[in-house]
Amino acid sequence: MPLFSCTILTLYPEMFPGPLGHSLAGRALEAGLWRLETVNIRDFATDKHHAADDTPYGGGAGMVMKPDVLGAAIDAARSRLPDVPLVLLSPRGELLTQALAGELAQPAEMSEARCGLILICGRFEGVDERVVTHYRIREISVGDYVLLGGEVAAMALLEAMLRLIPGVLGNPETTHEESFDFGEDSALLLEYPHYTRPPCWQGLEVPGVLTSGDHAKIAAWRRRQAEDLTRARRPDIWRRYTRAGRSEE
Repeated sequence: MPLFSCTILTLYPEMFPGPLGHSLAGRALEAGLWRLETVNIRDFATDKHHAADDTPYGGGAGMVMKPDVLGAAIDAARSRLPDVPLVLLSPRGELLTQALAGELAQPAEMSEARCGLILICGRFEGVDERVVTHYRIREISVGDYVLLGGEVAAMALLEAMLRLIPGVLGNPETTHEESFDFGEDSALLLEYPHYTRPPCWQGLEVPGVLTSGDHAKIAAWRRRQAEDLTRARRPDIWRRYTRAGRSEE
């Protein structure tokens, strides 16, 4: 299995690995199942103030990341990972989904040279568009909102990907029957509710069907719960589900 390597270009390398250094992702990092490197974009600035940004042409509020500085940082990262995808975390990018996370992970299907990512964390008003054009960078958004920078978004993208890499999760079955798992065998639904011991908590009982031992009834109950949740909370997914002819209604 090729090693998954990620290089993160950021103005704040001290933010990493952050949450990715803990729990399952952190243990996998220590075990060598994936590799993380950070590159400080400011290290490639040539002026005495190490400026990585400048005012935008045409006026307007905010600052823009400079193409010469960011380009030099990208070149340095590509010298070590020449064939991996380049991704910019950006609110205008394509929306991060479970399917996209799986597409970017693909550790079993990638060669050693292509098993990884270079993630660019934008700041300020964004990056000079010529960088995106020149390097043919793929832009990805984690949602329809704006963050202070791309670092938290990069962590979210990486965590979604890392859990799909063999060995990161203790039980590989954990990735099956999950919300947003739109694979060929998926139910195309949000995940059903879960319960564990104790059987009664704060006066709330575990649904009796789950303790019945009747696996057919349990499966039917879970499907109904998943349908009800999806219909109520994500009508966009529900429409896709009904178009696929999965609903019994």
